[in-house]
Amino acid sequence: MLAAYADHTDPDDPLAGLVVGDQPEPENREHWTTVDVRAASLNHHDLWSLRGVGLPADRLPMILGTDAAGVAPDGSEVVVHAVIGADGHGVGPTERRSLLSERYPGTLAERVAVPTHNLVPKPPELTFVEAACVPTAWLTAYRMLFTAGGAAPGDRVLVQGAGGGVATAAVALGAAAGLEMWVTSRSAGKRAGAARLGAAATFEPGARLPAPVDVVVETVGQATWKHSLRSVRPGGTVVVAGATSGDATPAELTRVFFHELRIQGVTMGSRDDLAALLRFLARSEVRPVVDQVLPLTQARDGLARMHAGEHFGKVVLTP
Repeated sequence: MLAAYADHTDPDDPLAGLVVGDQPEPENREHWTTVDVRAASLNHHDLWSLRGVGLPADRLPMILGTDAAGVAPDGSEVVVHAVIGADGHGVGPTERRSLLSERYPGTLAERVAVPTHNLVPKPPELTFVEAACVPTAWLTAYRMLFTAGGAAPGDRVLVQGAGGGVATAAVALGAAAGLEMWVTSRSAGKRAGAARLGAAATFEPGARLPAPVDVVVETVGQATWKHSLRSVRPGGTVVVAGATSGDATPAELTRVFFHELRIQGVTMGSRDDLAALLRFLARSEVRPVVDQVLPLTQARDGLARMHAGEHFGKVVLTP
């Protein structure tokens, strides 16, 4: 079957190890189901994998991708929950949690196998392309805002770095839930895009804000960390789900303990979170922001666009 996979890894040039070509069909496992992929979205996790982060050489070649929507063997339309092993379904009881494409082949392929319990019904209100955007970026944003961040209607939330999948999801979900969403970006175009999604205010990176925020959605890391800690109110929360600019940054522990800040990490969410998010989208007019839809054969173009930071929303591949 056709797939986009990591043939080797390169920390300096992640696209060097990307190959689009034939890979073996999914392996048959007890309590697993093979899904015909109709759409799969890209994430920064794919670029980190190509750099070798979380993907050692002895697991190569590895099909990339964590997100997909498709059709199960019984004809039902499903969304794939990409967290494997968190609840023990389909794996041994002592297996550590992983994401698709770390230990098991991922979704950037014509077919993908996952534990049957990881399949969530796709609402008919969402297209396959829209549904494929949800399992990583939108699920992460949902959990960052409402579970880890504990944001409630009327709270003020700062999203660092408009344009990425998590950032655009956070703005759209937060605005729909009655949060006052503030966003930073170096790009005037991306700031304007965030405003169209419902952001109440947009700022240059590092700008002094007119008031402290209750929650910071942080996925940028090194470039924005100091600003995040200085922007949140005493007792507020900085929720971290990525470090696209690197993580070699001072922790600023004095500010953390003096202002009694809460730093909360998030890696995606549970299957129940995904089901709840899909219901939220089905019942509302909120839909994932799609930057570009490409055929699987053009996976390199999509990853290159994401690597260059040129995207606004999700890049989706269709087999």
